[in-house]
Amino acid sequence: MFHIVQYRPLRLITQNRLSKICLKLMFSRLVTFEWISKSWFSSHSLVGNKNIILMGPPGAGKTTVGRIVGQKLDCPVIDIDDDVLEATWNMSVSEKLQDVGTEQFLEEEGKALLKFSASGSVISLTGSNPMHAAGMQHVKRNGIVVYLDVPTMVIMSRLESMKVDRIVGQGPATSLKDILQFRKQFYKRWYDVRVLCGGNMAAEVVAEKVLDAVKRYQNSEAETYVSTRSTQEDSHKYFSDVVIEGLASDGGLFVPERGLPELTAEEWQTLIEATYAERAQVVLERCIHPADIPASELGEIIGTAYGENFTCSKIAPVRHLTGNQFLLELFHGPTASFKDFALQMMPHIFAYCIPRSCNYLVLVATSGDTGSAVLDGFSRLHDTDKRRIAVMSFFPEDGVSPIQKSQMIGCQKENAWSVGVKSDFDFCQTAVKKIFTNSDYTGYLTVEYGTALAAANSINWARLLPQIVYHASAYLDLVHQGITAFGDPVDICIPTGNFGNILAALYAKMMGIPIRKCICASNENNVLTDFIRTGIYDLRGRKLVPTFSPAVDILKSSNLERYLHLIADGDGQLVTQLYNQLENQGHFQLQKDLLEKLQQDLVAGWCSEEDCLAAIHSVYSTTGYILDTHTAVAKVVADRLQDRTCPIIISSTAHYSKFAPAILKALRITEIKQNPLSQLHLLSSYSPLPPVHWGLLETLKKNENEGHRVCAADLSTLMSCIETLIQNHFMKVF
Repeated sequence: MFHIVQYRPLRLITQNRLSKICLKLMFSRLVTFEWISKSWFSSHSLVGNKNIILMGPPGAGKTTVGRIVGQKLDCPVIDIDDDVLEATWNMSVSEKLQDVGTEQFLEEEGKALLKFSASGSVISLTGSNPMHAAGMQHVKRNGIVVYLDVPTMVIMSRLESMKVDRIVGQGPATSLKDILQFRKQFYKRWYDVRVLCGGNMAAEVVAEKVLDAVKRYQNSEAETYVSTRSTQEDSHKYFSDVVIEGLASDGGLFVPERGLPELTAEEWQTLIEATYAERAQVVLERCIHPADIPASELGEIIGTAYGENFTCSKIAPVRHLTGNQFLLELFHGPTASFKDFALQMMPHIFAYCIPRSCNYLVLVATSGDTGSAVLDGFSRLHDTDKRRIAVMSFFPEDGVSPIQKSQMIGCQKENAWSVGVKSDFDFCQTAVKKIFTNSDYTGYLTVEYGTALAAANSINWARLLPQIVYHASAYLDLVHQGITAFGDPVDICIPTGNFGNILAALYAKMMGIPIRKCICASNENNVLTDFIRTGIYDLRGRKLVPTFSPAVDILKSSNLERYLHLIADGDGQLVTQLYNQLENQGHFQLQKDLLEKLQQDLVAGWCSEEDCLAAIHSVYSTTGYILDTHTAVAKVVADRLQDRTCPIIISSTAHYSKFAPAILKALRITEIKQNPLSQLHLLSSYSPLPPVHWGLLETLKKNENEGHRVCAADLSTLMSCIETLIQNHFMKVF
């Protein structure tokens, strides 16, 4: 067994190693290997007997960074190329590759890795080590694998400057870019933590990031969550807990105790060329500790969520509309709304986090789009998960569009049900919250049926996290398209009801995306507009007005509570006081300093029904593009409030197909048929942009004659409905 326990000085440079050494020197910006003052870390306190294993493509700077990390920790440093392979083979790596060829080289390299053993060391892998599964499994058993993630174009530039045009595994018909991209799948399989490395990032900076990443990896207890209404020091939860519980026992919403992580400008810029899924992985890795979901598992979840079920390869493309206005198209998922971004992912996160010993019924209140999205998302789980996880969606029976209702009914599966309620969304949402906080009832379900309740509304933290990604991605796309330079601000305008989508944009801003203002766009249910302008949240005498944009027909905005907790610097007592007053008296008022903070982030406006339809007609007449009713609300408000000094991104939150009667009316088509499927066929005859949503059309075609359960607006009736469906599903399954 080849065992290294001591640091060996750098060998004399031979001719066949000259390019490699020069490349390391270039990466480190000619850093000298004199003693670098040690940080407060020590080998014993940080890694103990574990190794820090640096992995990445050739040219990532693994050896240079490894030496710096080793010096800071005062521990042995091992370079697999120099200290293992060449010592084992008694020849240079290039000579070995020439001698045996690529395929045999990878096998020989893997065998050498299998014979290698070390502890308490910093190990720099070769760029091709991760392509040998058995070898990587061996070294990973006693180490923390750190992926030095350098953009492909940066690596190509570094290799080109050193006149390196071919690397291990690259055939004569394969480009350098293609082989570097091909290797990424192996890196993603093995790493525990990732360090984003910008092209101009000094080796010393990368080394510090490595130490920070390892420290975070080993300190999972530091990332905890608290309720927005918490006043206790010991009420901490971990990510898995908040995913499962959804709503805090005190009625508050869970938030990260220490806030969200911030990426540097250089880190964000490494993602400009990245795909949507790659951006999602980086952002979510920073927000979810690997002890809760390991990076490899998270990558699989993201790949499943944003795969073939989205009709656009860009997932969330940004389209120029007019002037300085851009549309963020969030309707390319299977149910044609922005809710798909969270609800294609959240069910898999939920299934990973829950214990295997219990069944779960996920409850959702929806004003329209969430219902079909949550039903579709949970119905895509693996069969074994569907047997232990079911979902029930409550929606206002007469408060959604006919197509939305047909879609929700059509999305019902063996573990996914829709229930119409003879009331409005606010009743549905309040009822779900009351059910969650009724400990007698939830305890009864657990004891009697072995079933626990969970939430999939945006009150669940796992619903909000994926939404941060598309706001960040939209900005990066504008930079990539040359519309703006990184660091220059943008405004974002979002049709807003429950405050989750706009809160995700504010979180993206906290994480380092240069968003100047978030514009909150309301319809005639404009309680949020009044609140943002005055600081007074007043529901007294207000009745919900049904509009053409039903997804924002909301008076009680749940996620506003998270934002108030944020600007109140985590004052749970104040948040509790405000929401108790809202519940008991129907209103509350922010103190002046909090209102000033709020107005630094937010501006607000609202749109009438007439203006909404006029905007749809105007945009179609001038561009051929059809806005849905919610996007039209945002467009009207953006026109009024933007100052045209920077780009403005308007969130297009749903496909217009879901609101066909209103669209047909806006386009001044007099013959509007009642059948939802006929309405879609009529719209498609106009060859609009974008085309009628295929997923919506298919759902309606397949499920024209299905029925659904309807309940009275009574809490005990809803609870009885829940119990009946638990009996029908879980008791039948088991």
